[in-house]
Amino acid sequence: MTAPAASIHRAIQGLQRLAELFAERRRQLAREAGLSEGEWQVLEEIAGERFMPSLFARRRSVSPAAVSRTLRGLKARGCVRDAIAPRDARRRAYRLTAEGRRALARLQASRARAIEAIWAPLPAGELVRFGRFASELADRLEAYAARSAARPRSGSRRPRS
Repeated sequence: MTAPAASIHRAIQGLQRLAELFAERRRQLAREAGLSEGEWQVLEEIAGERFMPSLFARRRSVSPAAVSRTLRGLKARGCVRDAIAPRDARRRAYRLTAEGRRALARLQASRARAIEAIWAPLPAGELVRFGRFASELADRLEAYAARSAARPRSGSRRPRS
């Protein structure tokens, strides 16, 4: 049984509102720590100790030049240091400085306060159901996007053999 169109559109509007609010909250958290969202993402990746700028750029669909600019800015502010990688002299190894760790700690503390105020009071069962629903919806969106990308566009020419 298919849900009524009005219910579907209401759900889509709610999801769009949530996405916008999450994006705005992420911008606020970054600003509170004195960072841009891109800087925050790079710091988190470097903290994971497997940071490779080219892979990061590819995963985030940003240019390698943009990642390089972000790294230069973080280095200039004393959040990151780099050196020649010990196992591969063609590569640079990036590490957080004490300032970079403090910036991430501020972000994590702000995020923890928000989670405690917003998410923690919600009923556990509702969170479990929401988590399952969100995962299923994300899986469906990914699958649909992959199918859509694989289909030839209408009006496009087929290659001649």
